[in-house]
Amino acid sequence: MPILEVEIILRVNEKLKADLAGDISNVAGGIFNSPDGHTWVKLREMPRGYYAENGGGPPEDISPVFVSVLKRQLPGLVEMQAEAARLSAEIWVVCNRPKENVHILYLPPGAGRIFFGGS
Repeated sequence: MPILEVEIILRVNEKLKADLAGDISNVAGGIFNSPDGHTWVKLREMPRGYYAENGGGPPEDISPVFVSVLKRQLPGLVEMQAEAARLSAEIWVVCNRPKENVHILYLPPGAGRIFFGGS
């Protein structure tokens, strides 16, 4: 069961679509080939003032998306690279961001660390 945590740096006066988390979960579920209800997305909006880059950035036209991916087991490097490429290629469209501003982070495997409902 993949779990994605998505943080979007908001543009000035930006309002995200109410169903954006659902759009991301459907895209990711297709990429992970998950049955319905098995890809979860937690979405956070982050005000622009809560994001910075060293050296005085970011430029005004940069509002990145950070996606953390938690899976039971990690795929091999080649498969992970392919998944990350597909995720960024789909997420930038639904989030209305340039593809190069979508960043994918794979977390350590969840097996033996995460217990759903205490099990």
